[in-house]
Amino acid sequence: MSKERQRRREERERQAAAAAAQRDAAAARTARRTARKRSLTRWLPAKHSRQTGPLAERRRREAGATFAVLAALNLLVFAFSRDWGLTALTLIASVLGAPVVHLMLFRRN
Repeated sequence: MSKERQRRREERERQAAAAAAQRDAAAARTARRTARKRSLTRWLPAKHSRQTGPLAERRRREAGATFAVLAALNLLVFAFSRDWGLTALTLIASVLGAPVVHLMLFRRN
């Protein structure tokens, strides 16, 4: 019985060693890839998740203001109207008319 147990333990240790070798190889590949990427992209500027600058900031501010106006309109209709059809129609019209409202609010000549 002890020889069988010893054989099973050796098999488990062999499998554990193979798995550890695979993990080590994968970690080495990842480290090489990271080092290669770092050496190639070291001189490039960092990427931003969104556009920066005064024009992008103004565009975000204008879009936020348009959304606030349309949200306030929808909330007023929802608060003072008992008709679900009118509320739904206002919501659909505000989604479809958002570009027109934006143009009316922020037209540049």
